Amino acid sequence: MGAFYQKMLEERYADDDKEVLVIDNLNTHNITSLYLAFSPDKARRLANRLEIHHTPKHGSWLKVAAIELSVLKRQCLSTRFDCIEKIREKVSVWNNDRNNRQTTVDWQFKTDDVRIILKRLYPKI
Repeated sequence: MGAFYQKMLEERYADDDKEVLVIDNLNTHNITSLYLAFSPDKARRLANRLEIHHTPKHGSWLKVAAIELSVLKRQCLSTRFDCIEKIREKVSVWNNDRNNRQTTVDWQFKTDDVRIILKRLYPKI
């Protein structure tokens, strides 16, 4: 992740002072990855430009986003493209269709399931 953060900060968002990231709790999604990849000075310089917010470990909305991206890949991006404009056009048509149909994710995780899994977090009475 260190190389990804570096490229993001030094190339794509080079003119910004700070970037806010909302990311899941994967063990490589943290500032430590910068210190493993770069010298302490460079890692600190990059880290100071990041504001990281981790999503909850359970029931993360990123799971829903990952599901939607998987659908996008299967339904829209399963073939090769010769230019970015064709990708943008195809994704735009796909996205408009999904929005017009008000497609949703059928989230199966219920409150009772949460209570069982997270039982240890509830107070003992």
